[in-house]
Amino acid sequence: MLEIALLEEARPRWSLEIDQRGRPSLSPSVWRKTGCGAHFWLRKGRVRWCD
Repeated sequence: MLEIALLEEARPRWSLEIDQRGRPSLSPSVWRKTGCGAHFWLRKGRVRWCD
């Protein structure tokens, strides 16, 4: 499970946008520096992995 902070007062925090088709995008990228080490973007409902 991955929790993403969207509350304005939270730090760090991400911005969520939903397009006209209901697809979510997050900004900035999500980077798990501990644990699995995953680094990705969520754009228009799709995960785009970073190298």
